[in-house]
Amino acid sequence: MTMPTLLRAVCAALFATACALPAHADSASSVASSAGSASSGSISDSIGASSDSSSGDRRVAAGAYRVIDIAQAPAKADTTRMTMRAVAAGPTREFYLDVPNRALAKRGIKHGELVQVNERVYGYEFAHADDGRSFFLALQDAWYRELGSKQVAI
Repeated sequence: MTMPTLLRAVCAALFATACALPAHADSASSVASSAGSASSGSISDSIGASSDSSSGDRRVAAGAYRVIDIAQAPAKADTTRMTMRAVAAGPTREFYLDVPNRALAKRGIKHGELVQVNERVYGYEFAHADDGRSFFLALQDAWYRELGSKQVAI
């Protein structure tokens, strides 16, 4: 699949998820817009090497991670920083994930909780390990830029 085709598939999935959410006073378009912005971010803005990690890369291996610290993200309003450590045996792999608080409004994350990380063609999917429900998508920067709102003159 080409990137535009996959991008359309991701957009369609985000829209379908947003439409399935209960809409109070919002229209379907504003629900889709807020759901997309609350549940995704770019890899460069969302993932970083923890202070205990020797490398500064943003690569994350798929698998289960335990949340070892939760705090307000430095210099990012309304954002939670979760530091996670790989559960699998082997070299210790830690990283932090900055998530908008709105993405955690329905169900928060607790210290010690397990998070499942799935590598996807567009980036990484973060889900609650116990029920598999996604709460955040960290998109490759090119994908994230393509999803950005653009003003259109009619």
